[in-house]
Parts: sequence; structure tokens; C-alpha cells
Amino acid sequence: QVQLVESGGGLVQAGGSLRLSCAASGNTFSINVWGWYRQPPGEERELVAAITAGGNVDYADSVKGRFTISRDDARNVVYLQMNSLKPEDTAVYYCNAAGRTSDWAPWQFWGHGTQVTVSL
Repeated sequence: QVQLVESGGGLVQAGGSLRLSCAASGNTFSINVWGWYRQPPGEERELVAAITAGGNVDYADSVKGRFTISRDDARNVVYLQMNSLKPEDTAVYYCNAAGRTSDWAPWQFWGHGTQVTVSL
């Protein structure tokens, strides 16, 4: 079991910045991939950024150059630094931790989300 708690969301003006944090507890050594997802109002949840246990990162095209995902392994925390925010970034942001069993079956755990609202 892995528990994830997000923090750092809020209301920010367009062009501003926010840093989201995701604190993990439980069997954190089993996590292979950390991810940040978001779900805008009335839309489906989408992957924003991901970082693997080996340090590889990936971003959605819409946030490349503006968002940065990073880890603090000693504290079991993953961050999403969001710069140059746009109204289109408004969404509930979710932290995700994923891995695979010895049988290569995937598993994942989700946080409950934090609201990010970007005003004009």
C-alpha cells in the first residue's frame, strides 16, 4: 500500500507560478514511476508529467518548457513546479505512484487531488 497526499494548489493569476507537492508513505520503495495528472472541468484526466525511479522524465506537450517534475527520495516527495501558468491549466491535479509486480502486472495509487485555478 502507498498513500499519497497532494498540497500546494490554489488560485493564481495567469503568468504566475505554483509548486505542487506529493508526499508518499507506505511501501515507497516499490514505486517505479511518479506521475502528475490533471482533470480540467468537464474533461478527462490526462497525464501532465512523469518521472521514473531511474530519473527519466516526460511531459505533456502542453506543459513542456513550463512545468518541471522532480523527486526528493530522502523525504518521499515528488514536486511539480508550474511556471507561466495559463487559464487552460486550471484543473484538479492528482499525484500518482505506479509500479509492477514480479509478474509484471501494473499497480497504481492515487492522491485525492488539489485544485489549481488560473485566472486571467
